[in-house]
Amino acid sequence: MTSDFMECRHWQSLADGMVQCRICPHQCRLRDGGRGICFVRRNVGGRLLLTSGTRFSSVALDPVEKKPLYHYLPGTVTLSLGGIGCNLSCRFCQNAAIAKPEDDRHLRDSLSVGDVVRLARANGAPSVSFTYNEPIVAFEHVVDFAQGCRAAGLKTVAVTNGYIAGEARQEFFDVMDAANVDLKAFTDDFYRRLCGARLSPVLDTLRHIRARGRTWLEVTTLLIPGENDSIGEIEEMTRWAVAELGPDTPWHFSAYYPAFRLTDRPPTPPETLNRAREIALRNGLRFVYVGNVPDGAGHSTVCPSCGTLLLERGRMSLRKNRLRGDGTCPRCGTTCPGVFPVSGVA
Repeated sequence: MTSDFMECRHWQSLADGMVQCRICPHQCRLRDGGRGICFVRRNVGGRLLLTSGTRFSSVALDPVEKKPLYHYLPGTVTLSLGGIGCNLSCRFCQNAAIAKPEDDRHLRDSLSVGDVVRLARANGAPSVSFTYNEPIVAFEHVVDFAQGCRAAGLKTVAVTNGYIAGEARQEFFDVMDAANVDLKAFTDDFYRRLCGARLSPVLDTLRHIRARGRTWLEVTTLLIPGENDSIGEIEEMTRWAVAELGPDTPWHFSAYYPAFRLTDRPPTPPETLNRAREIALRNGLRFVYVGNVPDGAGHSTVCPSCGTLLLERGRMSLRKNRLRGDGTCPRCGTTCPGVFPVSGVA
């Protein structure tokens, strides 16, 4: 054991030195020396430890739109922090080197909360994002850092697959000001075959975030040709979203490009994304976007009441904010849901 290991929370001892992790629905049962599906949670002498500690694989400044968050502090940068490991096994993973590592070679030196706060302030970032790999697997590290950042006046963001269980779910999202959750498909078959997981816990997480009302929520769905892009599935998913999460939940349909272990599908055609967007809008979602494709109408925010262009975007950045300072449409006064910096529009 190294001094950088941290004892985990939400686990229990079993017989014969085994432990059971209770962070996510996998509920991994581990013998001494065994690692969870996530790679970073390990049984060391009958204790469940987080082996990545306070180390990061990635530290970068990003437009908050890259997360993607389109209704949360648009036009600002966020200090993005990534580690290693993931509790899903997506065959199409875009960040497999850090999500499914063979060792911890990608981890850099440790950073303290103070280091992160200083970096964010020095670069004019009002928020810190836990992203790139799955932040849930480093639960203790991420929750502690989020609490420290909040205490220093910074906002906190999670970019997550939402695969988390029980009490851990509440503790995690209670320290997050905003989240973008990947809803990878709307069938359990997809989750089992391509992600090594189940659909229902992710839906439970989305419902939990909406019901608690403490975390600004946006959702992303990566559309993979022939897997989760059928009209029927998108119809069912978007109707569920309106009924369970509300029509003002921003939704991002993103383009797939062949990666990792799923290379026998073509990239997602733009017309597939546009069709999904049209279905979602028709079913009552009011703010629907497309991503991973060149500029188009699906990047910008328009007023659902009068059609005025409110937030004009390029592919992953804000070009112009036309909202009034109180977050309303300058033409008709309709409130745009979200958390917005003060606009320059009178």
